This record gives sequence, structure tokens and C-alpha cells, in this order.
Amino acid sequence: MSRIVGIDVGGTFTDIVVFDDGALDGFKVPTTPDQAEGVLGAVVWGPDDTLLHGTTAATNALLEEKGARVALVTGEGFEDLIEISRQDRPSLYDASVDRPNPLVTRDMRLGFRGDVEEVLSQLRVLEPEVVAVGLIDAYLDPTVENELAGHIRAGLGVRVVSATETSPEFREYERIATGVLSAYLTPSVGYYLESLSSDLPIARSLVMTSAGGLLPFSQASNSAARLVLSGPAGGVVAAAALANHHGHTAAISFDMGGTSTDVCRIVAGVSPVGSGHNVAGRVNRVPSVPVKTIGAGGGSIGWVDAGGALRVGPRSAGAKPGPAAYGSGGTEPTVTDANLVLGHLPSDIALAGRLPVSMALATRAVSDVGISLRLSTEDTAAGILEVVDSHMEHALRTVTVEEGTDPRDTVLIAFGGAGGLHASRLARRLDIPKVLIPPLSGVFSALGLLLAAPRADTARTVMLPESDAALSIHAEMMIRAVEEGYVGLFGSNPTGMGLTFDCRYAGQSHELEVRALTSWPAIRRAFEESHHRSFGFIRSGEPVEVVTVRAWAAGDPPLKWSQVTPGLEEGRPAGRDGVWQRKSLAADTEISGPGVVVEETSAILLAPDEHLLVLGDGTLEISRV
Repeated sequence: MSRIVGIDVGGTFTDIVVFDDGALDGFKVPTTPDQAEGVLGAVVWGPDDTLLHGTTAATNALLEEKGARVALVTGEGFEDLIEISRQDRPSLYDASVDRPNPLVTRDMRLGFRGDVEEVLSQLRVLEPEVVAVGLIDAYLDPTVENELAGHIRAGLGVRVVSATETSPEFREYERIATGVLSAYLTPSVGYYLESLSSDLPIARSLVMTSAGGLLPFSQASNSAARLVLSGPAGGVVAAAALANHHGHTAAISFDMGGTSTDVCRIVAGVSPVGSGHNVAGRVNRVPSVPVKTIGAGGGSIGWVDAGGALRVGPRSAGAKPGPAAYGSGGTEPTVTDANLVLGHLPSDIALAGRLPVSMALATRAVSDVGISLRLSTEDTAAGILEVVDSHMEHALRTVTVEEGTDPRDTVLIAFGGAGGLHASRLARRLDIPKVLIPPLSGVFSALGLLLAAPRADTARTVMLPESDAALSIHAEMMIRAVEEGYVGLFGSNPTGMGLTFDCRYAGQSHELEVRALTSWPAIRRAFEESHHRSFGFIRSGEPVEVVTVRAWAAGDPPLKWSQVTPGLEEGRPAGRDGVWQRKSLAADTEISGPGVVVEETSAILLAPDEHLLVLGDGTLEISRV
């Protein structure tokens, strides 16, 4: 088998996992300002290698508003639709908070009146880099929209993004806004992937999509909106594989990196996929894992606000200069510095396996903030951890309690460079009985790239009332369409396919996505179970309708969980002064806290009343005594 390299680019570190000749290895390197530079230098590449990539190219372009100059062609009279948006406000009681500005300025929006030459003339004056085409009723019949996009592409020679190809569903605002977002990101993503492909003469290159599937570089360049959650999706895929392997029907993935924390609820060992997400206040209606992301990570900076209160994040020290303890010029205290000051990290640890830390520099940075707060250095460090833990606790409650599920019935799967240092305290806050720390936990999202499957998705709005016999016809059409789409992407047949249905009671304005057999009794039963779980009631006897049918097709992942085996180093001392080397811990090893387990890419903190058991696959199971 050729070598498979998974590379996940984060805000602070770039994580690398290599599967070569049956052996797995993982490590971190600092993220470079130019992502491609870090990817190219991550390993010595060979012509038979396969690259599986989780990238933040789309996310960064959106957050930094460094996308393309986009023109929007839509129906006459609907030019302001993407600015009017929906009536909901981002912060109901804060008048100073507003929606982000549209990605297309007013002068770049054109109303189509049926005259193609008129539109072409207007576009030549505007000189856009990319054109988004979104007509109001195109979800019913995309013929006119596709023909218009073809004329613009031929007449101007620029990239054109069709809103219906990006999001082929009803609700004109979400569909057109997603098309605009994809157009805005297309040059950044396309240039990055194309440049990387030309500089990497390897066998195959695939990128992770927001849905947790793999897509060839050549196709992803035209699907930029699908890559916004490229990085976090890998962690969810890996956590789902781990939960399934150990038989946990309910789990929460908790990925704490250097810049952010991502959490997601997993049910029945399956990586969940929703119909869209919001990022930086912007709608992106593409298949996505339902990740909740907050600006809290090991590099999050502690600071004092104008009212004298201690705050942490969302600003991060990043890779440069990094936490004060790195000795690279950082002077502000971070979560990593606070963990070091409190002894949660050994003072002689080398972060990422090669980066020594300075206790003196960390102490000085924390102490400087403590002076403003009139607190000791230790109390200030404890306060930084308390604040960041409270942010992460809220995120965990968002994906459990606020969605009608009990966190006490789940297991917390913690990973990322900082995940193991905070997981047990968060589990205690939510009364979660067990924490699992997987093998290669510090680079687990990169491992998820190797556990992900090639995937294609499609959807169609059908608006079918209950008992309509056309449902089975639409379902068969969708299965054929997604199978053909998969073959077109990968040149082979999928090994698995499935359907979901967006359902609602007739007259409702919102839907719930359910998985069920293609029979109305099964769909109704699944919908009402979901409705009761989400809202606490059902409407017996009220007619149900299927609004949208969704289909997916997937192949086999490059790696299965059974191939994930920990590498042990024999002959090393198991522990010293409460510090344990993870590579020395064989299966069935048990440790009682307090203590710290360290590995090259992360560390795990054990409280005095906690017990650690090493499972057969190298996973660390932590429970309270």
C-alpha cells in the first residue's frame, strides 16, 4: 500500500498523521502564514503518496473578508434579498450588534430581465472576478439559471457559480446567499488547491468537506462553500469511529486546539451531517457536521476588560508569537501559560515534541495580569482556566441540553493539543461519567482524515403531502442521481448510500431532518420521535409533509479503526513524580490520580479522585472513583 498522509491545518499548529507500511505516526509543526508552505514541508513527498487534507483556506478567507470581487445576477426586484436577509437579529437585546455586511456590494448586484446581452454588457463594466447566478424559482427548474450561467461563462471568461448547483433547495435567501458565499471563496480555495497540486507531484490529493467526506482537489476548487468546516469535520469523523468501536451510542467530541474549541454530539457511532451551518454570521447551506465552534484554545489570551473583569479569548496568540512560555516574543498570558504555572504541564515538557517551554516567562505573563486584578499569580492562572472552562461548558451544553439530550448519558471524547488538560473538569461540570482520550489525541483530527470516506451529496425540494405515492419515485431518482454523482467524482461505484427527509407538520415554517425507510408510516414515526425530542410535544393526527429529500453516497475510507494501533516503547520507566509517558502504558494499565500523562502532541491531566484505564486499542478511559 502507498503511503497515506493526513494533514490538518489549524490556527496554531498543523497536525500530520502518516500511515506507512501498516504503521501510524503523528506529529505537529507550527502553522505557517502560507498554508501551502507548511504542507509542502511536512514530509518528504514521494510519487506514490496520497494526501488527505483538512484546510482552513476557505474559513480564513471568509473570516478575514479576503475573498473575491463578486457580482450577483438575480431576478429583477430581488437584488437586495441577500442584504435584507431574515428578520432574526444576531443579538436580540444588543442594539450595537448588527449583521455582517453582504459579500456583494449593492453596485455589484444585477437584476435579470430576460436579456442576456444586457447582463453581459453590465458585467463587462463591473469587471468581477467571479459571478454568482441565483434566480428565485430555479430550485423548481434550474434550466434558465444554468443557461444564463453558461452564457456569462462563455461571454466573459470568468468563473461562474450557480446558486442551485451549490444549494439545490427552496428558500431563496439561503440558496442565493450560499451561492454568493461559494463564489466569494472560489478564487482563494481554487488557487490554493491548484497551487498545492502543481507543487506536489503525488498519486492522489483529496480534501475534507464540511460533511466529513473526501473530495478530489480538482472538484473541490468548484465547491468552496463545502470546505468551510474542513478541519473540524475530521475530528468528528474520528470521534464517531472511536465511539462506534467501543459501543457508545451517545458521545460528544471535544476538540481543543490552540485557537479554538469544536464540540459535536454523536449518536449511534455515526458522524452526523446536517443541512447547513452559519459561520461568522453568514448562512452556508451545504451538508455539514453540526459543530459548535468557540474562540477558546490553548493559545487564547487572558486579559482584563474596561470593567476590571478577567476575560479569555477569542483573541489567540497563534503560532507566532504563541504563548509567553514559547519564548518567541509573546508577552500576554494564555491558557497554556496558566496550565504551566499551575503544574498541569510538566515544566520540562516539549510541546509538539520539539518546543521547550519556559516556566519563568509563563509566570511573568500571568503575574502581569494578576497585578491588574490584585490577585496572586496562582489565583490568576486558576481564574484564566475557570473562565475558559466556563466558555467550553456552555458550548457542550449547547449541543446537549439545549438540543433536548442529557449529557449524563454520553461519553466525552477529548482530543486536540489541549483537550486532555480540560476534559475531566468539563466532564465533572456536566456530570459526564467517562472521558475517552484516543490514540494520537493531539493530532486526532488529522487521523480523522484517514478514517473519512469519499462522499457525494445531493438534495431536492419536493413538497409532498403525506401519503403521496410520488415519494418513492423521488427517492429512487435521488439515489440514482447521487450514485451517478459519486461515479463522476471518483470513477468507481459507492459502497454505501442513504436517504434522509426534511419533514414538518403541514403549515409549519421549519423542518426536521429524519432518517427513515421510504414509507409514510416510517417517516411519520421518525419525524414525531424527533419532534417530541426537540420540542416536547407532537400533534397527533396533523398531516405531515416531506419538504426535501436528501441522498448521500460514500466509498470505503482509506483506514479502518481496527488498523489504528498505538506504538509502545518498551523498557522506559512508566512514571516519574506523577508524570507518565503515554508510550509506556500498555493495555490494561491502570493509574490513579493525581498525575499527568504526556505524549509528543498533547497531555492529559488526572485529578486526585480519577482513575485511568488503558483500553486494548490504546484509548485512555478516565472515570471518577
